[in-house]
Amino acid sequence: MSMDRGDTFRIAVMVSGGGTNLQAIIDAIASGKIRNTRIVRVISNRKDAYALERAAKAGIDAVAVSRTDYQDKESFEKALIRAVDEADADLIVLAGFLVVLPAELTDRYEGRMINIHPSLIPSFCGKGYYGLKVHEEALKRGVKVTGATVHFVDSGCDTGPIIMQKAVEVQDGDTPEILQKRVMEQAEWVILPEAIDRLANNRTVRDKT
Repeated sequence: MSMDRGDTFRIAVMVSGGGTNLQAIIDAIASGKIRNTRIVRVISNRKDAYALERAAKAGIDAVAVSRTDYQDKESFEKALIRAVDEADADLIVLAGFLVVLPAELTDRYEGRMINIHPSLIPSFCGKGYYGLKVHEEALKRGVKVTGATVHFVDSGCDTGPIIMQKAVEVQDGDTPEILQKRVMEQAEWVILPEAIDRLANNRTVRDKT
């Protein structure tokens, strides 16, 4: 890119839905909890994702790369990779991005891509564990403590190195929806911004020069 990068840590956020974690990041940057960082692009696989509106309100470049616009999986994945590459970001943040990423993308951004997962990995993670399903299974199993995990993304499903975790108590009478909300408020919205701030300011991901 021709623009001067300066010293600001650049992140791109990938999100499929409402974007509550995206909003937590936007708010944390505005309040100074995440330092020396700006979101340079929001990428969604859904054109109707409310996350795109959140980005627009914050003046952030936002793009939708929808599978329905492409004839086959290969062309969709190429477009997705291109959208990420164009952001020229130091760190890619998956904040509820419900698409299996192509190996080319995870390989290219190894050590520079993180994900937030709504459980204490290795519990309730892997293929099929996303959204309310995670909390339904936690309640079905009868666990007393759950939480959220920020981890680096690798070629597996929720298998990359763990960066941060935060526990949340399961309470009597919890429904999956109630538990999901508590995990978001007490864990996800806390540790995702904190992890980004650590990575941005300790530069523990690979710096671009």
